[in-house]
Amino acid sequence: MKLCLTALLTMTVLLCGCVSTTPTASLEDTKNCTAMVAGGFRKVADERSERFNGKVGEVVARCRGGDKAAAFRPSPYVDWSNYWATGDSASLLPGTDGVAGHLGPNGRGVDGALLDLEYQRMELIKFNLFDNSGTFTDYVKGRDGVPGTALKTWPSMRLPASSPFYAAVGGDGPQLCSGELIRWRQLTGVCNDIVNPRMGSTGTLFARNVQFEATYPDISDDQLARNRHGNRLSLLQPDPQLISRKLFTRAQSDPAKCHDGQGLPGASVDANCDYQKAPFFNVLAAFWIQFMTHDWFSHMEEGHNNDAPTQWMPVGCAGDAAKLGCRPDDRIDRGYIAESNAPPRYTAADGTKPLARAFRTHANNTTAWWDASQIYGYDGVSRQRVKRDPADPAKLLLLPGTRGGAGEALGQLPVFGPGDPINPQWAGQGTAAFPDNWSIGIGFYHTIFSREHNAFVTEFRRRAAAAPDDDSGLRDPAAPTAVIRYRDVSSDVLFEVARLVVAAEIAKIHTIEWTPQLLYDEPLYLGMNANWGGLFDGHPWVENALEAVVVQNFGKSTDAKKAGQWYSALASGPGIVGLGAQVYTSDRFFARHDPAKDDIWSLANPQDVNGGVNHFGSPFNFPEEFVSVYRLHALVPDLIELRHWDADPNRIAAKVPVIDTFRAKATGALAQQGAADWALSMGRQRLGLLTLGNTPAFLQNLPMPRLQSATGKIDVAALDLIRDREHGVPRFNEFRRQYGLRQLTSFDDFADARLPANSPEHARQMKVIADLRSIYGQHKCDASKVITAAQKNLDGSPINDCLGKPDGSVVDNIEDVDTVVGWLAEFTRPHGYAISETQFQVFILNASRRLFSDRFFTSSFRPEFYSRLGLDWVMNNGPTGKQFEPKESNGHRVEVSPFKRVLLRTVPELSRELAGVVNAFDPWARDRGNYYGLGWQPRKGAESDTAFKP
Repeated sequence: MKLCLTALLTMTVLLCGCVSTTPTASLEDTKNCTAMVAGGFRKVADERSERFNGKVGEVVARCRGGDKAAAFRPSPYVDWSNYWATGDSASLLPGTDGVAGHLGPNGRGVDGALLDLEYQRMELIKFNLFDNSGTFTDYVKGRDGVPGTALKTWPSMRLPASSPFYAAVGGDGPQLCSGELIRWRQLTGVCNDIVNPRMGSTGTLFARNVQFEATYPDISDDQLARNRHGNRLSLLQPDPQLISRKLFTRAQSDPAKCHDGQGLPGASVDANCDYQKAPFFNVLAAFWIQFMTHDWFSHMEEGHNNDAPTQWMPVGCAGDAAKLGCRPDDRIDRGYIAESNAPPRYTAADGTKPLARAFRTHANNTTAWWDASQIYGYDGVSRQRVKRDPADPAKLLLLPGTRGGAGEALGQLPVFGPGDPINPQWAGQGTAAFPDNWSIGIGFYHTIFSREHNAFVTEFRRRAAAAPDDDSGLRDPAAPTAVIRYRDVSSDVLFEVARLVVAAEIAKIHTIEWTPQLLYDEPLYLGMNANWGGLFDGHPWVENALEAVVVQNFGKSTDAKKAGQWYSALASGPGIVGLGAQVYTSDRFFARHDPAKDDIWSLANPQDVNGGVNHFGSPFNFPEEFVSVYRLHALVPDLIELRHWDADPNRIAAKVPVIDTFRAKATGALAQQGAADWALSMGRQRLGLLTLGNTPAFLQNLPMPRLQSATGKIDVAALDLIRDREHGVPRFNEFRRQYGLRQLTSFDDFADARLPANSPEHARQMKVIADLRSIYGQHKCDASKVITAAQKNLDGSPINDCLGKPDGSVVDNIEDVDTVVGWLAEFTRPHGYAISETQFQVFILNASRRLFSDRFFTSSFRPEFYSRLGLDWVMNNGPTGKQFEPKESNGHRVEVSPFKRVLLRTVPELSRELAGVVNAFDPWARDRGNYYGLGWQPRKGAESDTAFKP
């Protein structure tokens, strides 16, 4: 283990020196920091019920955050959000204006938060991997003397005999992908992991992040689940439409000007639909995540669920719900179920027989990889919808737009035509592999990244013309040492290389640009950039600390770098992207590029090609719980404030109902206004807060022409609840316990204790809590009923039905709250978080795993696959090298972000507007202020923008 003893000593010295010499520092700081060091690093939990829960001891809290951090320790929410420098300028030590070094309180706060987050990730990896595909018994018990967490291959991840590639990978014998199958991303996602060719491919089963016994609480035969919910749950109980109408509806100051999200005739600027706005996130960000989820997961097949006539079901609206405007005649198709038979069990070491999969399973009908499948396809039918340019088949087909501007000359998507394999509701839309739920935002992103694909091809062609005999960097696995010149690259190969580049750009944008604006504070800015590029720059002691944690918990084994959850801690140093892409004899893992060493990585060596991936003993697919926390409809406004790039951008020209930009109307709107107008409009406008009482009105009344119902409409907010229940997502409180977060003990725990008791926001929250109590109810508790195995009380006793209250007390049915309702009701959040702490806990695990598990982001992130141009393009955000913003932001020198660079290439009309933009997902006219400010003030030149009027 590299410099373990040195790292431990360095940490001790650093932490002992973490005492500010400013007059505002107290002697108590010194005592608490010294006591923290003396206590050493906490042990990573051996048992699920002993987890960290994001809570630290009082001396640690005081060392990292002073009195504030100590004061909020009794709350169920994580402690790190109260450390020094983890919020805006008010969280800094008085008299300071930035983090500065690691030795003062601000540095302690930020670095302490990073350590807390890494502990959470390690324990999530250790306790929250539950694969449904038949591998779980081996994961628990091991196989052939190998511990389950160290397994790297699984029989269920082999290609079946029905696969067209069955013989090519080895048939009945050991399966190994080679040749063309490993050269680029395959259409259906096979052969990403070359020794587990089926992993992550289209049609494989969603995984779980929670114990199987915690799934499907309404049908579970688990006694703890029965104790937890007392037979109070069913698919339609509590009533989904009641919850939607009472808890989700946006209140309107002038309903006539909103008209249920329809706005006013002619998209009049006099229309108004009130919504709670996030000051630091824009509408581009709202549609970005829909664009992402189209690539990651889908329970539907070709735009529908189980639409057999016998499978249509009601969606609630009974009793009190009917008085609130819901529709009792709404119907929807039931979800597809892959397996509903009794799940198998295995015999555990203690003689019990736990479940080996969930009570039901569902298939992911897109690839699970971050491979831009929404653009390029995920099966044979979807690939038929992808149009390539006959004049240059390496390019995607784009047709010149009719609106003025250099970007429109780059083209718009063609429209589906006769013979295209589409559903009737997709007619008239722009072409895309994944055409469902089409909107102006989705159409915009498909257009932009199709232009980006073509920009890469154009630059590659330019270099080929200038130096046709130069080495492109690409290699053919069939002849791994043969140089491939630019002139040798066929159109088909170049098309696939461009796909690799675009997919990696999208992943990078999401990791270091979208997410740090979604989670707008210093720890997450550093943490997400560490996922991509590592913590070496500026935070070496955090890396050393993590390595010391590994030594303390695992020992000095030379295998520690390769072992299970420890890999995640050590990978924080160099970053996940590119792990294993350089191989040196002195350090085969976690090596960064070193021109002084000989890189011995070889395309001919399968261990090198695949060696950077780590699945932590469990095959990768998205879990159902990940799908649940991306139900983000409150982000979308009812009306888009349309602006024109070639007029005064401060003037709102129209207020266009989002409902009028769906399906084919999106294509018409893009053609008429052009991508630049829509980018400007969505870039300037704030999106909606993820909170209760903020769901778009149009989504509660969404026309669905394909529905065979009397109303022809659906309430999407109610449908979200039903789909989560269909997929067996645990209810909110057990969900938190399963993910290593503290439980809530009553509805009152949702209130933000940091608010003044007489504030309007506190009054709003108390109204929400009263509504929760009226919907979910209360019961007389029974202390003899243990309700969970995922967590224990602080005194080590089992958690029972009374949640700390006296036996026989009347308690809130907090256990019954739907997960989406719960995290929307989490009013206590870290600074700058657009999502709740519960959602973020799911993200900590899965955002990392989808990088760790993907060969094309780890050991195959090399020019042999991407080309020299492609790798440079991804790493430098374009073909012209790194560029930096002229001013620091939040104390950092900032590289011009990848999405901003994409916009400048594909929508050059926006160059003037984007000049002052640092993060393209921050409202473009907002002044970012000092140190993660959330103020809503105009930047210079935007003072007349009506969006800034009170």
